[in-house]
Amino acid sequence: MKILELERRANIEEDKKLLSHYDVFENLLKELRTRDLPSAIIDTINKDIEVLNSFSGANKDFLKLLIKKQTKILQLLEKELKLVRKNHYMTLWMSIGMAAFGLPMGAAFGVSLGNMAFIGVGLPLGIALGMAYGTTLDKKACEEGKQLNVDITF
Repeated sequence: MKILELERRANIEEDKKLLSHYDVFENLLKELRTRDLPSAIIDTINKDIEVLNSFSGANKDFLKLLIKKQTKILQLLEKELKLVRKNHYMTLWMSIGMAAFGLPMGAAFGVSLGNMAFIGVGLPLGIALGMAYGTTLDKKACEEGKQLNVDITF
């Protein structure tokens, strides 16, 4: 079974943001076509592409739908096949590091130094720790062949 082609909309060149997201989605589909995916996953992806191809609304609404379907496909791939995009773990762990490590460390600095202005010192430390751990996980995913060769920014 093969992944369907995404049909190009007639006036897509007029909207630069839509064109950018469309090209990213196309690159994702090209990458997925090079992989050996289970037929159930391909069926789900094809249904999403059929919805996009049959959509006849405005470009603004199409952009929202495109982003929604792209996110759904990426979540499906991560959940079922453990396939992730480039820098997935780094961005995930950067925010976790800031919240789970940075704020408590900053609060500890503030309390120990007697000045809560130092709470902000922990945030960059938490971000750095999270990015370091996330980068390690990204490298591991790449070595195992579980990383898609697409960099998707939202």
